[in-house]
Amino acid sequence: MGEARERSSVAAFYSGRGVLVTGATGLLGKVLVEKLLWAVPDVGPVYMLMRPKRGKTPAERMAAIQDLPVFERVRRDCPKQLSKMHMVAGDVGLEDLGISFDDLERIKRDVSVVFHCAATLKLEGSLKDALHYNTRGTQRALRLAKELPHLKVFVHTSTAFCHCDVEELGERTYPPPITPENMMGCGDLVDEETLEKVAPSLLAPHPNTYTYSKRLAEDLVARHYPDLPLCIVRPSIVCPSWEEPVPGWVDNLNGPVGVMAAAGKGVIRSMYCRGDYNAEVIPLDFAVNATLVAAQRVALGSREPSVPVFNLTSGKWRRATWEKVLDEGRRAGYQYPFEMILWYPDGNIRSSRRSHDIHAFFQHFLPAYFIDFMMFVFRQPRFMVRIYKRIAMGLELLQFFTTRQWVFHNDRFVAMWDSMGPEDRRLFNFDLSEPDMSEYIDRCLLGARQYCLKENPATIPRQRRLLKVYWAADRLVALLFYALLAWWAYRAFLAVSEAVAPSASPRLVSDEVIVGRS
Repeated sequence: MGEARERSSVAAFYSGRGVLVTGATGLLGKVLVEKLLWAVPDVGPVYMLMRPKRGKTPAERMAAIQDLPVFERVRRDCPKQLSKMHMVAGDVGLEDLGISFDDLERIKRDVSVVFHCAATLKLEGSLKDALHYNTRGTQRALRLAKELPHLKVFVHTSTAFCHCDVEELGERTYPPPITPENMMGCGDLVDEETLEKVAPSLLAPHPNTYTYSKRLAEDLVARHYPDLPLCIVRPSIVCPSWEEPVPGWVDNLNGPVGVMAAAGKGVIRSMYCRGDYNAEVIPLDFAVNATLVAAQRVALGSREPSVPVFNLTSGKWRRATWEKVLDEGRRAGYQYPFEMILWYPDGNIRSSRRSHDIHAFFQHFLPAYFIDFMMFVFRQPRFMVRIYKRIAMGLELLQFFTTRQWVFHNDRFVAMWDSMGPEDRRLFNFDLSEPDMSEYIDRCLLGARQYCLKENPATIPRQRRLLKVYWAADRLVALLFYALLAWWAYRAFLAVSEAVAPSASPRLVSDEVIVGRS
């Protein structure tokens, strides 16, 4: 391993360099820090910007992070590397990032690479918060970058969907409908309630505040180039890791993995989705590796006329449809069943919105109201309707991306891979043609099961046996439902027949009398 690392040009670039990571406690940030510690033995200090959260101080959060499974191989193979993790108390929501004078001096002295990963990812979040953290937070990070005398590269993490009105997205920036400064000024002057009322007209055609605020942030980055050595990486939907730091690593249930987990629990049984459209997803470790390599290439390369943008997407590299992804998810759900499932997992995607709404009513809300009614009868807290309303809101946000088709050009991303040597490819793999779809979905589901839902893999055999019971119950309920439907149809037919018969008899008698008289 040591010899291989020495021959890696990417690892050599980070040797001795200090790195600052904002959003270091997020999914992407944690794995990026871990990869630097594991792949670059002589990396310099890694400063991690952290804010207090849920009653924990930044120092307490740092101690907890080092114990996570994501750092398992570092603890096992190179535990001394953990001493290079340095907590910096701060927040992108504060002026000057809330960094103390002493920490700022250390950052100025040591840091030459900045990864700006901090963002609020809430698709349903308020516009005021999104502007405050995603747009103005980027502005504050850029101001800090100007103060770093040894800066070699500043990497801004965006999203491939920040220009969702552009059906064919190139690896370049696009002008926003309004300048970031004007929009941030509006957010500062207008109270949150008023801003939320006008938000739909401001956001259009963006489906949420996240993609909108990220679009504005990209414009800020583009206008600081070439004064600063900058680049933008745009990953598509980030899903669990393929290999690193452990297969299937994930710490949240956002996106398709959350849908597969909820479907595997029997909670989601219908989803509005165009199954023939491309599923633009990228494994977490591939996104991290590509980001690290992009930073090295921009730092060592000549300045381009405009800010370099890397679309970390499958593009023409390898395509998979939503139908394929979700079908594989259902198969994996049968093979590795979850614990405490609500009902037998037998959901489907539907390309018709009306069909989905009908199935959602009968398969989501009707059972939810029934369960809450039973909870009311037994004087227990009611919760199912509330849960399904939240699920419906989450699906509505996700369905914007599963019912539209984009073309992402990723020539720079692909060319970066093509130009890498064997050791760089081995250490910083992001070959999207490598993962087998079935195996990758298995890893995704097992990762969500173990790391997010905290379900022991040892329970899988028992859950497989229990799943057969759920299958029998599901078929029995379906049989009873259709029998009841047939009985109701039969009774309705009899009622109609009886209603028609009396009106027909007098007519016959009358006709007979008329015939007799004639």
